[in-house]
Amino acid sequence: MNKMKNNMRYANFILFLSLFFLTACNTTKDLAEPGFKTLFNGKNLDGWVGNKTSYRAENGTIIVDPAGKGGGNLFTEKEYSNFNFRFEFQLTPGANNGLGIHAPLEGDAAYVGKELQILDNTAAKYAKLKPYQYHGSVYGIISARRGFLKPVGEWNSQEVIVNGSDVKVILNGTTILEGDFKEASQNGTMDGKKHSGLQRDSGHIGFLGHGDVLAFRNIRIKEL
Repeated sequence: MNKMKNNMRYANFILFLSLFFLTACNTTKDLAEPGFKTLFNGKNLDGWVGNKTSYRAENGTIIVDPAGKGGGNLFTEKEYSNFNFRFEFQLTPGANNGLGIHAPLEGDAAYVGKELQILDNTAAKYAKLKPYQYHGSVYGIISARRGFLKPVGEWNSQEVIVNGSDVKVILNGTTILEGDFKEASQNGTMDGKKHSGLQRDSGHIGFLGHGDVLAFRNIRIKEL
């Protein structure tokens, strides 16, 4: 009887330790990013609207599938104003996509909202782009620094902080863009085009596809 009790105590102790360490690990993870909310559950595209043919959930990632007829756009159901948006992305050679912010669901987000480039800067076909067209740039408005993407095929981490008209982009731990939408365009935009979205201070966040294959994961946001 005593041996059985001791075995039960030991089993309960092991169970307690397991639960303790599991709770500790989860608590550490939560404390690492206080206030952040996950936008992608890793299983399906619940909470997202738009082209769910080109974009699909697979193995904890959102894959842009070339069989999905052109890429198209995938937006959050909810609209956001000021936020800290974090995500990871994996490029394929020559991949071109974008991160739309303050965007409506209709129209070209680069103009009716704002678009931050997601691009393979190393591709030969992009060698002669304008500075505002490379990765991390606010398309047509503010140019980002280059040279901080990981080799194609590796996962990159990016953080986009928007507060009022201020925007900051951090790529793999390095700030590649920091500026003010309105100040940058007060004497005209870099591309010389009209960007009505500069007047918007809220809207959807989304991925803006151009038919190229790439993947996203660990998508989360903190409203400011």
